[in-house]
Amino acid sequence: MCGIAGWIDWDQDLTQKKEIIEKMGSTLHHRGPDNQGSWVTKHAALAHTRLIVIDPEGGSQPMIRQYGDNKYVIIYNGELYNTEELRRELKQLGHKFFSHSDTEVLLISYIEWGEKCVERLNGIFAFGVWDDSKQKLFMARDRLGVKPLFYTEKYHKLLFASEIKALLAHPEIKPEIDEEGLSEIFGLGPSRTPGHGVFRGVSELKPGHYLIYNSSGTSIKKYWVLESKKHEDDLKTTIEKVRELVLDTVKRQLVSDVPVCTFLSGGLDSSIISAVAANIYREKAKTLHTYSIDYVGNKENFKASEFQPNADPPWVKKMSKYIGSTHHYIMVDTIELVESLYDAVKARDLPGMADIDSSLLLFSKEIKKGATVGLSGECADEIFGGYPWFYREDDLKSENFPWLRSLDERVKILSPSLKERLSIKDYVQYRFQQTLDEVPISTEDSKEQVQMRKLFYLNYQWFMANLLERKDRMTMATGLEVRVPFADHRLVGYVWNIPWEMKNLNNREKGILRAAMKGILPDEILNRRKSPYPKTHNPLYTKEVSNRLLDILNDPTSPILDLIDAKYVRNIIESGGEIFKVPYFGQLMMGPQLLAYLIQVNYWLKEYQIKIV
Repeated sequence: MCGIAGWIDWDQDLTQKKEIIEKMGSTLHHRGPDNQGSWVTKHAALAHTRLIVIDPEGGSQPMIRQYGDNKYVIIYNGELYNTEELRRELKQLGHKFFSHSDTEVLLISYIEWGEKCVERLNGIFAFGVWDDSKQKLFMARDRLGVKPLFYTEKYHKLLFASEIKALLAHPEIKPEIDEEGLSEIFGLGPSRTPGHGVFRGVSELKPGHYLIYNSSGTSIKKYWVLESKKHEDDLKTTIEKVRELVLDTVKRQLVSDVPVCTFLSGGLDSSIISAVAANIYREKAKTLHTYSIDYVGNKENFKASEFQPNADPPWVKKMSKYIGSTHHYIMVDTIELVESLYDAVKARDLPGMADIDSSLLLFSKEIKKGATVGLSGECADEIFGGYPWFYREDDLKSENFPWLRSLDERVKILSPSLKERLSIKDYVQYRFQQTLDEVPISTEDSKEQVQMRKLFYLNYQWFMANLLERKDRMTMATGLEVRVPFADHRLVGYVWNIPWEMKNLNNREKGILRAAMKGILPDEILNRRKSPYPKTHNPLYTKEVSNRLLDILNDPTSPILDLIDAKYVRNIIESGGEIFKVPYFGQLMMGPQLLAYLIQVNYWLKEYQIKIV
């Protein structure tokens, strides 16, 4: 994995501005600590930071290929999982290769097939190709948005980068936020509208889209859509296909020239990936390394709930023993969890999921000591229907995002003037309806199937996108590449059309996935109830974030004071966050995480010197 940044400008000679593109690239050093390079011509400047995973010698970037009088230059962040298939096909078409890197395969795929190359790719990617002869930029993002890509266009120029911080390193891009950005932070945060960069003028290239930029302007096209159609396979065939797709995608994603590990919580999703990986490693006489996270004080303070029915450690131990992995238990202390809230903001460039982010950041730092690549179980809940809101009748009938059940309380946090300025509820409802209007519906769908398609689509576009963003920023902040097998577009496309009664086989969440993994996992793991990513239950955490937020409220220079009702926030602190009867966001962000989120907002406003316009 890597970091990319680019600058196309029709009004300036960029050969005189090389230090700017190098500065933009240097902000992404954490994404690519192994190497850094740049390439500059009159109207185009590209920068790249590299994390070496495949072909240390032959994969350097920016990569340049000359075909006759045509010159092509690529910067690329990602991994292709069908590299060898593409290489064989391109060789048959007469192309020659000078490395075994997927970067070269991707560049030659573009040279051969142009914009249609993206339709052939199986992988996670964000890349830009500069066609020097046509003076044209082509950039694209993978189908599910595993890899990030932001851009801004102004005054005959286009700037793009893996992370917003690289755009802000350009002297013409200011850290400004307007009504829409504030509505994103306080109404939808820590999620955000697909394509919205929160900062004024910053956009995100949406998943499954590509962009072409030349002197005539910008054009954006969607190259991948979920195709809704009748599911023709019977139950037995469906189980077999799900199994086949899962096994194939895990096998593909284990390819690497550096150490690979898996995240293991003892839950269904991570156990599947770890078991399949361990079997493949065993055939090669290798031992898989697995990693899990827990928190100081959780053993004494854990309380079962609807969202977290049981703790992970006993299940981790059972699963590691079953697959014969070398397991690493990572224990996070409460104070470092709180301290890392600030680094998590810098990693995401935005307020995020509070300690759910900072814990992953700390976890990744420890994993990086022993591995460069990890496989993780994100996306299974979204595509197979694992969350409580897929089952609760009130959520199924809700006219709002089911993970935002605290909208009234969110509004109460705002200062009177900001309440009037933003119209939070209207904004959230607008984004909700905007998403529903995009849902692909089949004429074969029943009323109930339409309802479920809408719910799944909301999860794909919003909740899954937020978790993928979290995973990318927190892991790449430490130079750790994490792959997500359940985000394979072939698996996602197939499962999209499996009817709910099959997905919910035996009235179990992810029932079809459990059936497909029979024999790969022990029955007790197959039957374990859904339990999300673990969070801290230590009361010291609530005390610590409460005290830090009180310090912010007592400091008249705190930038957040102009945006919130300080009296109401003090009431939240006094209640220890218990004033929030439902999660602030998702399953894990309860009252203490709300307090931490407000700490992150204040830090973000101050650290990034945000100007509200």
